[in-house]
Amino acid sequence: MSSLVLAHTRYQVIEQIRVPIGLLASGLFPAIAMLAFAVPFVGDDPVGSTLSMGSMMLLGAMSAALMGLSISVAMDREQPFNPYLRTLPAGPFPHFAGRILTTTALMLVSTVPVILVAALFSEADLAPARLAGMVGAALAGAVPFMLIGLFVGLMMPSKGAIAVSQILFFPFAIVGGLMLPPQIMPEFLQVISPYVPSRGGAELVWWAATGATPGTAALVALVVWTVAAGAAAAWAFRRDEGRRFT
Repeated sequence: MSSLVLAHTRYQVIEQIRVPIGLLASGLFPAIAMLAFAVPFVGDDPVGSTLSMGSMMLLGAMSAALMGLSISVAMDREQPFNPYLRTLPAGPFPHFAGRILTTTALMLVSTVPVILVAALFSEADLAPARLAGMVGAALAGAVPFMLIGLFVGLMMPSKGAIAVSQILFFPFAIVGGLMLPPQIMPEFLQVISPYVPSRGGAELVWWAATGATPGTAALVALVVWTVAAGAAAAWAFRRDEGRRFT
C-alpha cells in the first residue's frame, strides 16, 4: 500500500510542477507581502521581522492548504480518471493519501520564498532550531484549513471551489492578524480575532518565533475548528462516495 501512496504522490507532484501557477501563488504572494508591508516598517527590528516572517509563512501554508487542496480535490472529482481509480482493488485511500502528502509538500515549499526575503532584507532571527519550530507551527496551524479545503473540494465543482476558497481565505487572513498586527485592528475585529482558526495558528507561530505565551482562547478555538472541519470533511466524503459510487 505504501508504494501505491508514493506512486500517487509522485504523480500529483509532477502534475503540480507541470502547471505551477498554484505553487507560485501560494509561495510568492506571502513573500511579496513580506517585502512590501513588513520589511519597510520592521525590517530593522529582529523581533518584529521574525514575527512578520512567521505570519507570512502561515499565510503561505494556509493558501496551499485551503485554496490549493480545495481546487485540486474538486478538479479530481471532475476527471474521468477518478471513477476509474475507484474501480481498482486498492480503493480511494492511496490517491487521497497522495493528495494530502502533496499538499503538505506544497505547504513546506510555500514557506521558502518568505524565509529568503526575511534573510535578505530583514533582521529576522533565522537560527535553525527557531526556524524549524516556526515551520512546524505553520504546518500545524494550517491543519484546519486543509480540512476546510477538503470540505469545499468535495462539495463543489472546481469553479465554485476557486471562488469559495478565495472568499474564505482573505477574511481568515485579515481577522486572524496575519496581514495586520492584532493590536492595530479595529476594535470589533480584535474581539472576533481569537475565535477564528487563523489566529490560533498565528499564536502557535508567534510562540515558536519569540516564546510569547499563546492565548488560551485562540488555541481552544483552533482545536474546535479542527474537530468541526474534520467532521464536516468526513461527512462530505461519505456524501460524495454515496452519490457517485452507489
